[in-house]
Amino acid sequence: MNNEQIKQIAEYLLDGEVGIHEVVKVTAEIKPDLTMDEAYLVQEEIVKTKLNEGKKIIGPKMGLTSRAKMKQMGVDEPIYGYVFDYMLIDNGGQVPLSELIHPKVEAEIAFIIGEDIEGPGITGAQVLAATDYILPALEIIDSRYENFNFTLPDVIADNASTSRVVFGTTIKKPEQFELDLVGTTLTINGEIKELGAGAAVLGHPANSVAMLANMLARKGKKVQKGEIILTGGITGAVMLTKGDIVSGKFDGLGEVVFTVVE
Repeated sequence: MNNEQIKQIAEYLLDGEVGIHEVVKVTAEIKPDLTMDEAYLVQEEIVKTKLNEGKKIIGPKMGLTSRAKMKQMGVDEPIYGYVFDYMLIDNGGQVPLSELIHPKVEAEIAFIIGEDIEGPGITGAQVLAATDYILPALEIIDSRYENFNFTLPDVIADNASTSRVVFGTTIKKPEQFELDLVGTTLTINGEIKELGAGAAVLGHPANSVAMLANMLARKGKKVQKGEIILTGGITGAVMLTKGDIVSGKFDGLGEVVFTVVE
């Protein structure tokens, strides 16, 4: 795939995000044989465009961090995308439905990285040693694809459906917790929709960051000091509608809340 094709697909997906409208998956017509490696090149082009517009990266996010989901998708490692500053919503804030296409929410644990982590061969233990703090988060994913119909390369190209993030205001040292045992409830309008524990994320959320570091190493990149990394969904993703009051409660880490407005 040449640079012109990469830019064409990136512009196609950015138009869906900025114009707030669904697009047909890339593999349907534009590039039926799109590979995962090519999809990451498209993602990199999207990231470059956003950076050129003055947007800033908060940190990477991980997706497909459930072993069952990886098996279902026929892959042996997660995928990643990038969270930008314009995607941040204050804890207790509002998420305008008019800015999104068909958003879903899931509960996650985020890591604030204290020193660079460079693979290959990084382990979860090394990640924990390099992590300054952890905090709870609710990620709002919003695939740009029509009816959530996409292949794995499609979703990678679409920056892993990254859309909005609400971080909690409670930060803790990772050594204060057994993160695989941290229980989480995702509640909408007072009704528990999803339950989970940290072990749902590759056995332990630190393993997710380790896999990210090792994946980035193949491209000569690393996890960088100061980044805030979303480690992947502890819960399943739940569709949002206007008026929803969304709460994620994390054992020992407090609560993250937002309201969906028109």
